[in-house]
Amino acid sequence: MAKFAFIGAGSFGFTRTLVRDILTFDAFKDATIALMDIDDERLDYITKAVQKIINAGNYGAKIISTKNRAQALEGADGVLCTILNGDVDIWRYDIEIPKEYGVDINVGDTRGPAGIFRALRTIPVMLDICKDIEKYCPNAVFLNYTNPMAMLCRAMQSRFPKLKITGLCHSVQGTAWMLANWIGAKYEDVTYTCAGINHQAFYLDYRWKGKDAYPLLKEAMKDPKIYNEEIVRNEMFMLLDYYPTESSGHNSEYNAWFRKRPDLIEKFCIYGTGWNPGAYAYILNEYMSRKETWHIEIEDWLKESDTDLNRGQEYAAYIFNAMFGDRIMFKFNGNVLNNGLIDNLPQSACVEVPVLASPHGFEAIKVGKLPDQLAALVHTSSVCEELAVEGALAKDARKIYQAIAFDPLTSAVLGIQEIKEMTKKMFKQNADFLPKYSDLD
Repeated sequence: MAKFAFIGAGSFGFTRTLVRDILTFDAFKDATIALMDIDDERLDYITKAVQKIINAGNYGAKIISTKNRAQALEGADGVLCTILNGDVDIWRYDIEIPKEYGVDINVGDTRGPAGIFRALRTIPVMLDICKDIEKYCPNAVFLNYTNPMAMLCRAMQSRFPKLKITGLCHSVQGTAWMLANWIGAKYEDVTYTCAGINHQAFYLDYRWKGKDAYPLLKEAMKDPKIYNEEIVRNEMFMLLDYYPTESSGHNSEYNAWFRKRPDLIEKFCIYGTGWNPGAYAYILNEYMSRKETWHIEIEDWLKESDTDLNRGQEYAAYIFNAMFGDRIMFKFNGNVLNNGLIDNLPQSACVEVPVLASPHGFEAIKVGKLPDQLAALVHTSSVCEELAVEGALAKDARKIYQAIAFDPLTSAVLGIQEIKEMTKKMFKQNADFLPKYSDLD
């Protein structure tokens, strides 16, 4: 019987969905689900939720509920990580301090000043998790869902090359489904090749029943309803000729085109409404509004008589099934070290490319060169991530400053001295949550 360890199991939405998916596979119906979290209340809620799923499906699975990471990992075949290192009262400053300097951030969990400081707080924890996996379940398949994806995976994969680690994001299959809807296609009739870095990947090829579907997509975009659904991404597509995977809110903060002036934010990000998922601090405000009420939503779900047991689109369960379940090969987009996969991105960087999962392990597929216009955008982000990870591993504040200085949005808004001052302030705010870094002169 397989054992799955969920580290950060209190991430209710992710854990509930992933457990549901895992148990739909015949090989895993009697699995052991080890739920680990440091928060007693969240751990109690997710334990009840998983038991509800087990009962509804009449599965033979059993639960281990623990705050002890070693106990959860001992003998695990699959490990899933959905941690958040620090409550909203810690990471809110990742968003708020840049705003004081004029850098308007929408989400802030991936790159730029906010994503980088989230990485600085999270990388040490992820490396500790890897040490425990190496000790308690060295052959386990480790799937990471925690952001900032590329920087965390780069740190883990470079320090623990023998572990089977990849990072997963639902934006690739989610966007492919959205585009299929726009052109009137069934998702199962669509094929694509997608590559880049996490949250900044592009469909290099997008086909419907074997035929290039990009002309259909361009035609669909003439519909104002479709154009307005994803203005930032649609504008990027019309400029770059390839469609990006991540949402407009995210993408608006990864380049210099949409958030450097209030009029641009109004036109492209909030559409004149003053509120929508492209607005400043959207995710932060969502977390803040639910800080005292999140448990009510969970209690309501626990009281529902019907439980959805249908398998979803998340990759994790399919990967586990391919590697140590029914052993049916599965292709997905994963985050792995470059190693010749994309020729015109840094070779030590973490990239998001097609990967085959099988009993032999992960086999990443070489993509070759990104089109020049994509490489110009993605290479900058990738180099910033490289600087940030190297800075985090070496505790070098100067590299962190340099990474932030080259961030496209930050550099479009601020001068060098302003960036330095902002970086110093962010280090000071995070002093209690970071190891000791070199001084930033």
